[in-house]
This record gives sequence, structure tokens and C-alpha cells, in this order.
Amino acid sequence: MVIWMTSSPTLPAAVGRPESARIRFAFTGRVSTEDQQDPEASRHWQIARATALIDGHGEIVAEYFDVGQSRSLPWKRRPQASLLLAALADRERGFDAVVVGEPHRAFYGNQYSLTMPVFEHYGVALWVPEVGGPIDPTSEAHDMIMSVFGGMSKGERNRIKIRVRSAMQAQTKVEGRYLGGRPPYGYRLADAGPHPNPAKAADGRRLHRLEPDPATAPVVVRIFEMFLGGAGVFAIAEGLTADGIPCPSANDRARNRHREGLAWSKGAIRTILSNPRYTGHEIWGKQRKEDVLLDVEDVALGYETKFRWNATETWVWSTERAHPAIIDIDTFTQAQTLRAARRVVPPSERGQRRDTRRYLFRGMLHCGLCTRKMQGNWINGKAHYRCRYPQEYALANHVHHPSNVYLREAAIVRPLDDWLFTRFAPHRVSDTIDAMTQAQSDPEADDPRRAAAQRQVAECDRKLARYRAALDAGADETTVAGWIAETTAQRAAAQAVLSTCSRQARPRLSRQEIADLVERLDDLRRVLRDADPEDKAKVYAALGVRLTYMPSEQRLLVAATPASRHVGVKVVSEGGLEPLPHHRSPSPVTSFSQARRGPADERRIVHSTRRPRDPVVRASGGHHADCQRRRTELPVRTRQCVGAGDPAGRSRLHSSTGRARR
Repeated sequence: MVIWMTSSPTLPAAVGRPESARIRFAFTGRVSTEDQQDPEASRHWQIARATALIDGHGEIVAEYFDVGQSRSLPWKRRPQASLLLAALADRERGFDAVVVGEPHRAFYGNQYSLTMPVFEHYGVALWVPEVGGPIDPTSEAHDMIMSVFGGMSKGERNRIKIRVRSAMQAQTKVEGRYLGGRPPYGYRLADAGPHPNPAKAADGRRLHRLEPDPATAPVVVRIFEMFLGGAGVFAIAEGLTADGIPCPSANDRARNRHREGLAWSKGAIRTILSNPRYTGHEIWGKQRKEDVLLDVEDVALGYETKFRWNATETWVWSTERAHPAIIDIDTFTQAQTLRAARRVVPPSERGQRRDTRRYLFRGMLHCGLCTRKMQGNWINGKAHYRCRYPQEYALANHVHHPSNVYLREAAIVRPLDDWLFTRFAPHRVSDTIDAMTQAQSDPEADDPRRAAAQRQVAECDRKLARYRAALDAGADETTVAGWIAETTAQRAAAQAVLSTCSRQARPRLSRQEIADLVERLDDLRRVLRDADPEDKAKVYAALGVRLTYMPSEQRLLVAATPASRHVGVKVVSEGGLEPLPHHRSPSPVTSFSQARRGPADERRIVHSTRRPRDPVVRASGGHHADCQRRRTELPVRTRQCVGAGDPAGRSRLHSSTGRARR
């Protein structure tokens, strides 16, 4: 060790500067929240060590200091460290070497072995105080000591983690101490005296404990009483919302700004029923932090922290009661027994149920009241579609939505097929092609995600320019560095959205291209007329059919949206649709269908495998297509379709065909 510290390594030849010239250094450091220290103070002592090391050799001209970044994150995932790595590849980077204030802060685990080759590749020297100067990439001693520092850094983090968790477990079990976090619904924080640590007590730190909240504690009692009285979590949530009782998010807006707080949810009721802290005991260890590989195929990307729920039997209970109880232990035990009885099979042990019934419009039919997809439902041996809207949300969101909306599948098929026959009849093909051509929109101009992302990128660029101006004006570097890191992350997220939109954008087709694609629509008409339901569902998916049911008007809005990026190949034969081998699939195209001539006994029709989102063609039901209006309303007459009563009665639907109304 002494030999390494007293040796005088020379600068790498790649630096290529005479010894009399002063070296331009870039300083890199890091401070994280887990260090529990002032970021500015940490930066000062780290840069002081770095300055002492390079004294007489050069000066620091650039700084890359990460605030709030854990040492476990690799350099590529630290904002400032990643900028430094990017600057190494720039010949005009403005510095010749990099200096660190402490290797424990810079490198963790095997990060040195993954980072140093980049410095060596670009000919940039790395100066470390513990080495006494620049690291020699060819020295086994230097490589060994840096690996030791990485291991010590990892060991230090693990030791701190074990000590903190063990101390919190003991404080909960023995002392019943409140260890922070938001108080459960029904409690509020109260003063519990000075901190037992004399130094913290001298700084004014005090302990806290839980005490019942006079406004919300009776609500907790009511929830347990209703549940033990036979009410389900949905009925409890609906009753509390109807009575105007604020939900936990609405009751404490300061801690729940990210939630709407409009109504009681079933999840909130379940959380209250399963919280043992209402018995007066303090609980610790419900969840744990766990480091999980970000990418198992690329271990160098490091880990990300995930919260995991611990098993109930591993929770740490205080030996004695730590605060006044709202629910006695017997009531809580009865509630847990009842909850377990209602869960016949735990969710983790439930197998995936496969529905063998086929629905023609799976994923295509939407409710016109709430815009959600309607789900398949089999009633009296016939396929129906249902939209069930929980009243707990309808009351709070002021949505006039019946409890259930039903629509029979048979009432849709005939009007939809008639519309498709009409739109692609031989004497209507030309008008349909014109409508499809004019209905195409600019994917870049019409995509709201792209526009929002572009605005976000522009705003981030303006913020970064202001932050650089603030630094030049002498603003606090640590504060501005935090702003820059946050804004850079926002800009990167917006750029990712732009890249996704570019990959998903549909190409705009010419009229001739569309005409070529719809040339053999007679095959499509034959399939719709003769195919079995499963094959017909594939054709609807190929056309990108989207149906919106308006129950109050008893109307069905239809939009067809073929998209090139979802196109695949199928074979139409006398038996229906059969897949072609993958190597025979032609290039993707956009149209209602594409047919290529093959052998005399078969036709190939290209169809989409997913329903695109943006409507391309919505045609009117008259003789001429309206290019400005691309949606068709199919009349669906029903006897009873919404409201209370027997679902079988609501499901008796009858369709009326004829000229479609705009």
C-alpha cells in the first residue's frame, strides 16, 4: 500500500502534453440522499480533496457532480456521470483528465472495471487521491486497489442497510415507536416528547405518536361494522360516497395531491380492513425494498429498486400497545377471518380461466357513455356485450351511466355487414376510394402525443437555457444542478415518446395505391357472407372496425381503420381463412383489404392483427360518400337495453336495416 501511495506514476502518453503545461481537469463527484448530509458540504470536501491532489499539475475547468443519486447506479444512469462519459468522446471537450474526490463515491462494485476502459480508449487520465495521481491502466496494483475500493463501497452500503433495518425492527417491537410515514386514515399525529438521542433533542427533534382523529375514526368503526354485518367492500364504498364522506385522499389533500379524491374505492376499503394498526399496535415491515436487475441480458445496467409486499406473518408487531385503539383485536380478527373465507382461492394460486366462447367484436365495441370497452357476456346461450360502471365512480364523477348497459351481438352483425356490402359494392368502390384518400391525415400533425412531446422538448430546452444563464450569473450550483438533472430526465422521456410516435406513424397512401388494395373486394364480400364466426371476426379485425354504442339513442357508430403496420396475410379458401407460411407474407400495406392473385382455387387477403386507434374512413350511408364525415350510424332498435331488471329482459334486441343515417 505504501508503495502505491508514494509512487509517482506518469501521465499516459495519450495526453500528449509537455510536463511544463498545466493540465485541464474535470471534477466528478456524487452525493445521495442515503448519506444524510448536506449536498453542498459534501461537494466542498470532495472538490477540496481533488484540488489538493492536482495542486501543481493543473486546475479544474469542468464539474460533473450528481446530487441525489445512489452509488449503486452505474455511471450511464447518473445524469452528470453520463454527461461526462459522453464528453469523453468529444475532441472539443475542454479538459484533458478527470479527477475524483473519493473513489467510494465514484465507484461501486464492479463499476470501475466497466468504466475505466472508456477513459483508456479516449486517452483521458483518471486521477484518484488514494493512488496519489493518475491511474495506470497497465498496472495490476492500481487495478487491484480500485477493485478493493469498489467492494468496500458496496459493503458499506450493505452494512448501513442492515443496521438501519435492524434498528427499526427493534424500535418497533420493543418501544412501539412511530417511525414516520403518513398516519393511517382515522389517526392523526400527536407530540410524544423529545427525541431520546440527546444531540437530536438539542436540535429540537421530537418524537410523534398516533392518536384517533375525531372526524375520521368513527368512519373506520363504521367500515368494520358494515363488513362484519355482511356488506361487501363495493357496497361499503358506495354507501360512504353517497353519504358525502370524504375518502382518505380527499381528507388529506396535502399528502395526496397526485390523487383525484373524488370517491371511495374498493381498494381503500380493503386497505383499512387489513391494517392491524387500528388495534393500537405499531407495525413495521409490511413492505421491503429490493434491488432487481434492470435488464437480465445486460447486467452492466445495474439494478432498480422495487417495493415488495412481505408476507403477513413476517410483519413486526409491537409487544405492547403503542397508541389508542380504534378497533379491538377481536373485531379485527373476525374481519380477517371473514375476508379469508370470502377468498376461496388466493389470487396467486388461481389459474388462468380460458373462455372458450367466441365473440365477434372482442375489443372493438365501446360504450358511448364512458368510452370504455364493453365486455363479452353470455346470457341465455347468446352472446351479449355489457358495460358495468361502478356507482361509486359514477356518483363522484357526475356521469349519468346506468348500472349495466347490454347489447346483443346478433343485433349488430347484420347491419354492420350490410354497411360493408354497401360501401364496397362495385358501383361504390370509386367513391369509397376517394373518401379513403381524402380522409387520410398527417400522422405527425394529428398525433396528440407527438404534439405534446414536442412542446415538452421545447419547454425543457428553454428551461436548460435559463439554468445555464443562472449558473453564469452566480446562482447556487447544487440547486441548479438538481434542476438540470430533473429537466434533462423530462426531456429524455419526451424524446422517447417522439421516437415511439415516429415508429408507429402510418404512411400516407396515394389514390392509386388504395385502388390497387381494394381491387378484389369481392373476396371480402364473399367471406363476410359465407365465413364462420371465427373467420368473420378476423375480417372485422382486418378492417380495423371500431363500434361505439349509444344506449340512450339506440345507435351504433361505426368506424373502419385499416393500418399498414398491423397487416398480415391470410388465405381465403372454401373453408375460410388459413394462415400462409411466414416466408410468403408480402410487405405490409394499408387498405380495407389486399388481394393478390394466386392459384385458381384460392385468394390471399391481407388483414390486420390489431385494431388501430385513429379512424381513417367513416362513410355516410347515402349513395355518395361524404369525405368530410367518416363515421356511420347504424340504427339498433331495442325493447329494453339499459336500466334495472333482469339482464335477459334487457338483452332482447332487434336490428333495423335500411338506409344508414348520418
